[in-house]
Amino acid sequence: MVRVTSARPVIVIPTPAWASKHWLLFPTLLVAAGVGAGTALDPLKALVAVALVVVVACIWMWPALGAYLLISLTPLLVGVSRGAALPLLRPNEALALLVGFALVTRSLAQLRTGELPKLRLDRVEVSMVLLAICSSVVPLTWMTLRRQPMTADDLLYALVLWKYLGLYVLIRMSVSTDAQIRRCLWISVGAAGVVAVLAILQSLQLFGVPRLLATYFVPFGYNGATGTFAARGSSTLALPAATADLMLYNLAIVSGLWVRSHRHRALLASTAALLVIGALSAGEFSSAIGLVVAVVCIAAVTNSARLLRIFVPAGLIGSLLLQPVFAARFSGFQSVTGQPDSWTGRLQNLQSYFWPQLFSDWNFLLGVRPSARVPVPSQVGGYVWIESGYTWLLWGGGIPLLASFVFFVVATAKRGWETAHRTSGARSVAGIATFVAVIVTTVLMTFDPHLTYRGSADVMFALIALTTAGLKRPSTGGDQINRDAPAKEVRK
Repeated sequence: MVRVTSARPVIVIPTPAWASKHWLLFPTLLVAAGVGAGTALDPLKALVAVALVVVVACIWMWPALGAYLLISLTPLLVGVSRGAALPLLRPNEALALLVGFALVTRSLAQLRTGELPKLRLDRVEVSMVLLAICSSVVPLTWMTLRRQPMTADDLLYALVLWKYLGLYVLIRMSVSTDAQIRRCLWISVGAAGVVAVLAILQSLQLFGVPRLLATYFVPFGYNGATGTFAARGSSTLALPAATADLMLYNLAIVSGLWVRSHRHRALLASTAALLVIGALSAGEFSSAIGLVVAVVCIAAVTNSARLLRIFVPAGLIGSLLLQPVFAARFSGFQSVTGQPDSWTGRLQNLQSYFWPQLFSDWNFLLGVRPSARVPVPSQVGGYVWIESGYTWLLWGGGIPLLASFVFFVVATAKRGWETAHRTSGARSVAGIATFVAVIVTTVLMTFDPHLTYRGSADVMFALIALTTAGLKRPSTGGDQINRDAPAKEVRK
């Protein structure tokens, strides 16, 4: 092919279609051949290695598959104990590392000679980086200066927000079109539906689900001394409050799909009812508050109160269906103090183990340590956790971490609101869900550190990534929402 310009003719040799689409298969086939040769030594490990190579190859070919795997499998695997299947890792964390390896190596292989990726951060991404730094570098440096010994707990907790930042990056790297965003949203709702069904059955103690979950997941709510299970739905997240958060975030997705499209109304209505009942099955007072906050936020961001026709009946049906759960929770008000033991115990723990050290020697300025728990042998599980999100912010990073969290909330809520109103299609739905998730998290941080709750936090950071997945990077450090994004999708 000869292209004529004003200067001189230029010969352009077109790249064969097979080279542009399938060249990444060659290194994969070479690795697969090597793994196949190892079957003679250890067949089981070789088969696992082959499966991993196939997954990496598929992600190289279809990057969006990485996001689909993370969004679908994380809520179903996140409750497995750390180190139960892999050393130091939960299965969902190992999956994230595998997806990250595939996406990073793919990006490096596609770089042109001498080309370096340009790093431009918007306000949301800057806030995430600040959260990660202030929850790790700041307290660890402060501990070093005070000559305080660091534990493995401190190092693990210091990595938590870096993990969620990494998840955000992986979703941004793998998703690029409105159709892919829509698939991610539907996959998230589908996974949440499975979690909701298990949570409801667990809270009602039906069909052996409580014992099944206690066998394969962290047995939260199981009393080993009496062999009984608490009537609270923790499901595969192994944490009732996190399960309720997951329901609320996906309820916002369902609401966005309902408002932005007239398709699948019957399926969306039944799913919304299931998620409401699933949130109530957690048996958490804070989750009931979160449900009210979520409904108000959904009505505000969508400018529609029509969804109340689904939420209110679903709440009433859930109240009747889950009456044993509510009865068990309200029985706490019949104690000597007139308050549930969980309330009085929460306050006593803060007053005994956290507040004295936090507010002495100016520790609240730069935090005490990253670890959000203290060892107490007399307690169930051997630890006492910080049951106050804002206390956790001061404990884990002091004023800098608290300030970075405020910055994060303002930046992400603004992005969610603007995306919901300035775009259309699936990206708009992601904006609605992001706004709701951030506001609900901000309110519920009064009770617990919901920002880092396993499973639900993964969904929130994935939603934030989906609001700008596939868009061009801004030329400056500020946010830039493309008003014509649905019509002018930019592929990576």
